[in-house]
Amino acid sequence: MTNPTPTQPNPLSVTHEEPVQPTLMRCFMGSLISGGFAYACMMLTQAIASTFANKPIHSDNPIAVNISAAVRTLVTGVSTLATFIFAFAALGLFCLGLQLLFQKITKKS
Repeated sequence: MTNPTPTQPNPLSVTHEEPVQPTLMRCFMGSLISGGFAYACMMLTQAIASTFANKPIHSDNPIAVNISAAVRTLVTGVSTLATFIFAFAALGLFCLGLQLLFQKITKKS
């Protein structure tokens, strides 16, 4: 067993780095990217919902019908949740960009 030398960094130590400040470009680009993901998730959610609507469950077993309905609900719900998470992130980043823009405008005048 060898002891680590003081020059080797400790992988368990916590480094305190400066937080990155938001800029207009970062806010609006992040909003655009998150909005793109939200749109893609919305299209996926619509495709999933229409597929489930066009393929009804045909079974005489009530347990199979209940399980398949629960799975369909969960899949549609998770897809919808992802859509709204990305949409709210896009909206929040866009509003933060507007706030920074207004702060920059009022600071100059």
